Amino acid sequence: MLQISYIRENKEKVIEALKKRGFKEVEKIEELLLLDESKRSIQSQSDIVASQANAAAKQVGELMRAGKREEAEVIKTSSSDYKEQIKAFAEEITKLDLQIHEILVVIPNTPHESVPAGLTADDNEIVFQYGEDPDLSQEALPHWELTSKYDIIDFELGTKIAGAGFPVYKGKGAKLQRALINFFLDEAEKAGYVEVQPPVVINEASGFGTGQLPDKEGQMYFIGQDNLFLIPTAEVPVTNIYRDTIVKEADFPIKHCAYTPCFRREAGSYGSHVRGLNRLHQFDKVELVQITHPDQSYQTLEGMSSYVQSLLKKLGLKYRVLRLCGGDMGFTSALTYDMEVWSAAQKRWLEVSSVSNFETFQSNRLKVRFKDESGKMKLAHTLNGSALALPRIVAAILENFQTEQGIRIPEALQAYTRFEFID
Repeated sequence: MLQISYIRENKEKVIEALKKRGFKEVEKIEELLLLDESKRSIQSQSDIVASQANAAAKQVGELMRAGKREEAEVIKTSSSDYKEQIKAFAEEITKLDLQIHEILVVIPNTPHESVPAGLTADDNEIVFQYGEDPDLSQEALPHWELTSKYDIIDFELGTKIAGAGFPVYKGKGAKLQRALINFFLDEAEKAGYVEVQPPVVINEASGFGTGQLPDKEGQMYFIGQDNLFLIPTAEVPVTNIYRDTIVKEADFPIKHCAYTPCFRREAGSYGSHVRGLNRLHQFDKVELVQITHPDQSYQTLEGMSSYVQSLLKKLGLKYRVLRLCGGDMGFTSALTYDMEVWSAAQKRWLEVSSVSNFETFQSNRLKVRFKDESGKMKLAHTLNGSALALPRIVAAILENFQTEQGIRIPEALQAYTRFEFID
């Protein structure tokens, strides 16, 4: 959530930045500032009345101590309506605060100056590419056929048990999942991330804090009886560990990793591009979260991007890095890099990670603050990234490393799988 003070002081800059996202409701900014002006005017009036009330109370006290009771009673009578005026002002301010809040929560984050303008994925900027195309035979199969051939993932059985998008992993397929999770967690620990195991359900306050609510409630599974949501990503519970806290500047950067299953409804997702593992309702992911000093957050973002790329290199996957355009970024992000791996059998790029800097957008909602060297309270910056989401990594491994002997396991994973081939 943007800070009203920032919008007030940078109105034109905010409007121009939001245009990168295709944000057309500029009238909301104007309405917001008019409400803010009214609130500050009423607050000023209330402060004047409060000052008059304090002065009258002080005068009454002085007169009473001097034995001038009658004069004191006259002043008390003449100032009797001060409390009612202050109460009326407070009620009006409360109403205006609610109206301001309702507008603020639907305004997305302002993109960083380096974010390209654009509305769709076609406008994203390719900033780096690594690796060569795998040398596969003409008979190479897509992963959904390989999973059936080697009996390692059963999509139909998952549909029987739960519904489409909930596959059952079997045998070496299940072991590959576990190997990837452990590999990603071990690598994160080496990189200085402290592992946590959070709940996989969240309340409304947590969903609001990281920006899933009210923006993405339609994409999350809701447990109505308990008013809870299944998490779409570990970013939500992990970042909310620090909701309503004052962290120490000396502790920056705060670094956490977490493995969780993730749940997304993905309503309206159909077609060949979501076949097999390409898009699921339940999937496994290792997430990175950092909370850091505002002066360091973009350096941190680049470091997180490099770290995720190092994982893809260790797995031997061809990948590219995209800087997302304004219209393709998430609601809360100021700058996002997407990492995509090349799917050799499908001949298309598959997104496997997003690494984002939210600046103060989340911390303003969460109230994650710190005191700087001068003792002034400031909002921290929050960042997160997938390191990594498993389904499309598995799809790429199955497709890119298929051989006549079977599917060769990347060398970095063999100590975890304890086998070299899926055959």
